[in-house]
Amino acid sequence: MRIIADLHMHGKYSRATSKNLVFENIEKYARLKGLSLVGTGDFTHPKWREEIGTKLSDDGKGIYRTKTGFPFLLQTEISLIYKWNGKGRRVHTIVLAPSLDVVDQITEALLKRGRVDYDGRPIFGIPCTEFVEMMHSISPDIEVIPAHAWTPWFGVFGSESGFDSLKECFEEQVKHVHAIETGISSTPAMNWRIKELDDYALVSFSDSHSYWPWRMGREATLFEMKEITYKAVLQSIRNNDIIGTIETDPAYGKYHLDGHRACDVRLLPSQSKELKKICPKCKKGLTIGVLHRIEELAEREEGYKPKNTKQFYTLLPLHEVIANVVDKGLATRAVQEQADALLTLGSELDVLLHISLESIEKVAPKLVRAIALNRAGNVPMLPGYDGEYGIPIFSEDKTRKDNYLTKLTGKEKVQLGFTDFS
Repeated sequence: MRIIADLHMHGKYSRATSKNLVFENIEKYARLKGLSLVGTGDFTHPKWREEIGTKLSDDGKGIYRTKTGFPFLLQTEISLIYKWNGKGRRVHTIVLAPSLDVVDQITEALLKRGRVDYDGRPIFGIPCTEFVEMMHSISPDIEVIPAHAWTPWFGVFGSESGFDSLKECFEEQVKHVHAIETGISSTPAMNWRIKELDDYALVSFSDSHSYWPWRMGREATLFEMKEITYKAVLQSIRNNDIIGTIETDPAYGKYHLDGHRACDVRLLPSQSKELKKICPKCKKGLTIGVLHRIEELAEREEGYKPKNTKQFYTLLPLHEVIANVVDKGLATRAVQEQADALLTLGSELDVLLHISLESIEKVAPKLVRAIALNRAGNVPMLPGYDGEYGIPIFSEDKTRKDNYLTKLTGKEKVQLGFTDFS
């Protein structure tokens, strides 16, 4: 049985999240998206923990289900901010747990080090190596995964977080780390350039702060299992036995390129290197993006493919495709009406990946070309930088008009995906 899982979510008690982010809405839109399994998010928060206990029921196999049977897996995100070897370190982690009893033990242990009631993603001054040891001492079935591993501020490999390897970060506890979350600004192919990661599962999840389908499930991991159980998910991650992942174009991510949002400066790594990582307008330091960090740490040439790699799909969310074609906002009625028409054919992921273009053309003829480009991973993108999402470009005319593109060489245009298309 093929399972599509998004195991990095948040609830309504996390900062900067929708107040309507409740299990009923998560289930509704997860089904529309085509997800088979979703993380609960935020299980250390006391109010969200209470909702997990009242809205979901343990099926006896480490999966917690709604009244209609939709499956959730116990999951939270913990922020670790501390000093180590004289330097500030900031790493976010995803934590998976096999039962509510274990969840309560995790919370009890964390309460000895701080509070958990002010945010669904609480902050603790615990070194990563100590944190993993703490979790493993509670239960060997707890899984700790470095979250959005390459983002500048809170990724283990991020330009501002302080580490250049998993071994450096987790020291002797690295033996209990089996995967990294690649994050929206990187793909598995980018991570293949790092030798250390050959033996780790490269998982992708959304880190969604809302239930809307252009956020939830925009990145997901594919599993194959006879039935959905916590043990089956855990073994797939620990044995690097996942089937593959669904990714957004890394240029869609908010930290793909270097730049300075306040000055409207967006730069390739080669350009920021020439500027010594200093903004040419305000003369302050640039935010160094994921592509740059990959280049700094890579031991292999671009395009290298290790043995036993997993398949991945590069897709933009359906609403993003529609919004750019009809030139309307993501949450507008015009976009939703087009999405509703397409969803009569199947789930969003079915439409994006599997349903024939002939069937799509009958329902939404103006969208078939864009969906075909998206399915092939051929959507040109004005890349994201310093907290700004990338901008898909489905029109050649819009591409020509963009002032940024006029500054790029032919090689740079190819690198960023701006090749000729009809």
